[in-house]
Amino acid sequence: MATLTRRVLQPISRTPEGAVQISYSDLTSQPDTLLPSIEEAFGSSPKSLGIIIVRDLPPTFNQYRERLLHLAHKFADLDESTREKYIDPASSYSFGWSHGKEIMNGQPDTLKGSFYANPVVDTPTVPEEEKKQFPEYYGSNIWPTEPETEGFEDAFKDLGRFIFKIGTELAAACQPFALAHLDSSIPSLPELISTSQTTKSRLLHYFPPPDDFVSSEDEPIDSWCGFHLDHSLLTGLCSAMFIKHGPNGPEVVGSPSPSSGLYIRSRGGDLTKVSIPQDCLAFQTGEALELATGKRLRATPHCVRVGATPAGAKISRETFVVFMQPNSDQKLNSEETFGQFSKRIFAEHYDPQNSGSM
Repeated sequence: MATLTRRVLQPISRTPEGAVQISYSDLTSQPDTLLPSIEEAFGSSPKSLGIIIVRDLPPTFNQYRERLLHLAHKFADLDESTREKYIDPASSYSFGWSHGKEIMNGQPDTLKGSFYANPVVDTPTVPEEEKKQFPEYYGSNIWPTEPETEGFEDAFKDLGRFIFKIGTELAAACQPFALAHLDSSIPSLPELISTSQTTKSRLLHYFPPPDDFVSSEDEPIDSWCGFHLDHSLLTGLCSAMFIKHGPNGPEVVGSPSPSSGLYIRSRGGDLTKVSIPQDCLAFQTGEALELATGKRLRATPHCVRVGATPAGAKISRETFVVFMQPNSDQKLNSEETFGQFSKRIFAEHYDPQNSGSM
């Protein structure tokens, strides 16, 4: 008689700050043993942060991360007229360069600039009517051609596709847990992500605080990026790189303050600073997943804080995120498709006068 072997569930592991962490080797070889960790990270517990850290990544990750984040700084260091060559108003600035178009805390957000592209699909193959209705997702990628940013497209795609692959694998590991909460008409999480043509990556450059910026530990928590929810299913993000502008040129430095970084409000309302190690990735739940599960899996509000920095220090912050989400015609519930939901979100965060077709 054949002997059935039962896999031993992996114990829940946490970072020093309390975020759940898993090993990539377990994710690929025995994902079914990670269910307790996934439920702890993404479930309805008051302590759930809606984020999971993936460690023990292939060594190519560090190479991809460093190459792209250095290029983020180089692009942002171009003069404004050059950067503005790569804007796309028709997509509500959702392809190419965007600076000062997003509304945060009721004001145009000029503290950071973003470069958007789809790392998986250069030109989506959807009906023309769908492209016209949702230019934010179905536009064509724009790539800089300046000598200073040589290799930008390849670097963007390499890191974006790396994160997308791991995000799809994590979605497959989440499926047994999410299955009990997803509407029966909705495909599996990995299918929603892997077949989508709306994947969007965002390369972020947080400009050094202006000279008149008063940096202290008493500043608002959301001083660099206001509290918000991602509107994806899953969002993958890497740790930030800090670059100091000095007399000898730019140099990579440590975080300017122990309080700088990502802050997440747990499902129970507690505020927690979460650090992502340089050799790890993090994945957060988004609002689309919250809607698709009838709010049983909730997106958690998060923000970025400057923290106290040395007077006059010119330190920028570079980072990269990948939003994994369904196609625009995919229903999230009986009332709304992802496209309709996205239109609502764009209306909240972008000034219609600056949003092209919006």
